[in-house]
Amino acid sequence: MFRVSLLFLILGFTCLSCKSEDKNNVGTTEENIDALLQARYTKLLNYDVDSTAFPRSYSPEKKQIKQVPSKDWTSGFFAGNLWQIYKLTGDSRFKQRAKQWTAFLEKEKFNGRTHDMGFKVFCSFGNGLSVEDNQNFKDVIVKSAKTLSTRFNENIGSIRSWDFGKDRWQFPVIIDNMMNLELLFEATKISGDSSFHKIAVKHANTTLKNHFRPDGSTWHVLDYDTISGQVRGRVTHQGINDDSSWARGQGWAINGYTMAYRYTKDKKYLDRATATADYFIHHKNLPEDGIPYWDFSHPDIPNVSRDVSAGAIVASGLVELYKYTKNDTYLNYSKKVVNSLKTEHYILPKDLEVPFILDHSFGDWSKRHEMDEPIVYGDYYFLQTLLRLKEID
Repeated sequence: MFRVSLLFLILGFTCLSCKSEDKNNVGTTEENIDALLQARYTKLLNYDVDSTAFPRSYSPEKKQIKQVPSKDWTSGFFAGNLWQIYKLTGDSRFKQRAKQWTAFLEKEKFNGRTHDMGFKVFCSFGNGLSVEDNQNFKDVIVKSAKTLSTRFNENIGSIRSWDFGKDRWQFPVIIDNMMNLELLFEATKISGDSSFHKIAVKHANTTLKNHFRPDGSTWHVLDYDTISGQVRGRVTHQGINDDSSWARGQGWAINGYTMAYRYTKDKKYLDRATATADYFIHHKNLPEDGIPYWDFSHPDIPNVSRDVSAGAIVASGLVELYKYTKNDTYLNYSKKVVNSLKTEHYILPKDLEVPFILDHSFGDWSKRHEMDEPIVYGDYYFLQTLLRLKEID
């Protein structure tokens, strides 16, 4: 799976804090943490190119990399990670490899069977477009937005999330879907076609109206009646129970509404993001290091797995939220998360030959799947946080 490489990246990378157990035997100095990160980046560069085998996660028990085709909702993150490492390091090898992996995703612009067009296409082609003015990247984004728009229901005012589970719900909408709106907003900027922007706004407004609890937290799934357009039920499919506070879901809400404010400057989106952010970062069950348990409502806390991906998603969103609010609490949380993750406890060992950076993300409880493992989207939002902190610095 990996080719042996004697190349090491010698690149400056500021470590905000370095403290933890020495499971990698590299010590805890800034230089050693930097070297460990660069070694992990190189693992992504050396992962064999295969259009049918996007790396999604790694099972330590099976010692096996889970590989998925482009139709999987996580397929765009690996290319996105390579683009982001290029932006962090300036090493052109990452840019070239990112282009290769991004090209494999182009066929997804026709895939109308999923709402995850933003995760797949914008995390890959969108990151590429931020690096170079590429007309093909623009065309793919616009076509993908057209395909995603076919899932919008005017009567309900939302984009349908899942097509499975038709025995359980009529029209499911998950909080994760807020993240896919970025593709629509950008498609309007690229094409001048305002229909994409309007769909994104309608979806955000419907979610705003129905998805949130009085305490600022969010349910995972809302089911709508396709005839009346009214809510049929509220569940938390990937949480410990329907009324629980699934950590990653809170992250999608915070990050998603902050992004929606960026494109619209509608204050109600900013208010929504800050309310859920305050709920999250002041929660009594948030650990001291800022890396949340995978569900805030789990009855077995503190003997519960953490979710690095949830912490990173929130940290990335809060760097942007800080730009709009100038609330130091948000920036301080993001820096705390980076401080915690840039340690040997969370960074994978230097010699582990897998194309991931961080350990301890939590996948899907409903399937008992990818629980406490390296997962590609944990890396993606960690890298995005680093870039956003670099930008404001």
